[in-house]
Amino acid sequence: MIKYIGSKRALLPVIVDAVRGAAPEGGTVLDLFSGTSRVGHALKRAGYRVIANDHNAYAATLARCYVQADAEDVLDDARRLVAELDALPGRAGWFTHTFCEKSRYLQPFNGERVDAVREAIAQMGLAPELESVLLVSLMEAADRVDSTTGLQMAYLKRWSARSFNRLEMRVPDVLPRAAGGKGAAHALDACEAAAAFEADVTYIDPPYNQHSYLGNYHVWESLVRWDRPGVYGVACKRADVRERRSDFNSRPRFAAALRRALGALRSRAVVVSFSDEGFLSRAEMEAMLGELWGGRAAVSVVECDYKRYVGAQIGIYNPRGEKVGTVGRLRNTEFVYVARRQPRQPEPVAGCRVNPAPDDQNRSAVSMAAMSTGTSSVAIRQT
Repeated sequence: MIKYIGSKRALLPVIVDAVRGAAPEGGTVLDLFSGTSRVGHALKRAGYRVIANDHNAYAATLARCYVQADAEDVLDDARRLVAELDALPGRAGWFTHTFCEKSRYLQPFNGERVDAVREAIAQMGLAPELESVLLVSLMEAADRVDSTTGLQMAYLKRWSARSFNRLEMRVPDVLPRAAGGKGAAHALDACEAAAAFEADVTYIDPPYNQHSYLGNYHVWESLVRWDRPGVYGVACKRADVRERRSDFNSRPRFAAALRRALGALRSRAVVVSFSDEGFLSRAEMEAMLGELWGGRAAVSVVECDYKRYVGAQIGIYNPRGEKVGTVGRLRNTEFVYVARRQPRQPEPVAGCRVNPAPDDQNRSAVSMAAMSTGTSSVAIRQT
């Protein structure tokens, strides 16, 4: 899968275990901010029916490939077409001019291959799922030979070593249909999706800061849309990056936006990933989740310590390539919150005593205590 800031690769075991503790086997999970669909893909592999949602076109395409498309339906055609596309000669066009000459995301000889392959896909008139598999193959091929640190807000001043490699198309890891049923991919506003889809568990991984994922990965948005937009700045960002803004990228508006999404949910459990670098503190997030279902939410928290993204490891440089300043820290904490709806206790009857049901939430939280993610340490906190 593509390089992505905020990727949950290291947290997948913890997240999948959290879902298992809150959803029936083969149940339905709504992934409200699906991004690369790395979590949705893992949940599909675990047997869950996944409904993936993200308002960016490149993310919806990734979800259509990794969540909605099933191997038994698309892989035979995908293998044949990927081989044909990989054999095409390069032909310079808008992509090469914009992202390899005006800017330096890929070397021109690979940009020419992107132009040729993307134009060929556009002319095929394929069904959406098969087209998405091919687009993801091209996106991932370009990602393997790019010259960035993983963000498209800027590119490296000198070509990266991998950028000299030939762009190579590969068939994505499309999974068979999950035991829980066929998944789906949508491109709705998060609050609209929360209200539209019923699920056993909703997984929420919202943005943490003011930098939009559209701005961070605008090259993939243009590659998928193939609309040849106007661009601005040294980074050649799409002009609509300035217009397509989200309340989830605004510190003053974030809490209200998340509260709206949570209030619209149609599920009995919520799993939230959120960093200690985000707009809300742990105490604020716990309090917000505790308000769910009329205050009948039991909330537990898993803490995971891990390295910050690669840009923080490299450091801060000025336009002349000189290292300046220092990075505040090289590690941060990712919190995985689990909120479950508690049953309403019956009204007491005179002369009778109500015994509470066993606390399944405590048992599921303890089961996660033994998890280790390889690059992060995990600690459980019950609230």
